[in-house]
Amino acid sequence: MTDQLHPMTPHHLPFYIVRPGETDVLMIVMGIFLILAVLGVGNLYLRLHSLPERMAHKSQKLQFEIVAVLGLIALFTHIHAFWIAALLLALIDLPDFSTPLKSIAGSVEKIADTGNNPAGATTDEAAAGETRASSGRIEPASSQPSAPAKEDGSHA
Repeated sequence: MTDQLHPMTPHHLPFYIVRPGETDVLMIVMGIFLILAVLGVGNLYLRLHSLPERMAHKSQKLQFEIVAVLGLIALFTHIHAFWIAALLLALIDLPDFSTPLKSIAGSVEKIADTGNNPAGATTDEAAAGETRASSGRIEPASSQPSAPAKEDGSHA
């Protein structure tokens, strides 16, 4: 084979056209660039997509699991409303109802400790019964009269 160009070939060829049998360097560079660009854009997309989950995890939100599930649903269904809902949930602080309820439950357990009281007696009635028994007299338990019930004029 000769190194001559075809007679119909123009004499001023651009730099990206190579001779037959040579390596096309521009194609290899563009192929590597394309692979890196696809991986970079995919990484950027996934990092942006997991933004609500990372925000909720960083601030120790109670609704972290809900935000994570909404993010996964948005990722697999491509419905952006789920991602927006996850972002809003990650930004909002939901009130903590469990801590006060646990405190109330603990206090009620302390009040309802029935191991020392007679069955059905409240702590005040049990203390009054012990005082009467120690004085030697037997008195009926005093019951306070309840307030009269208000009559409602309407019967509906």
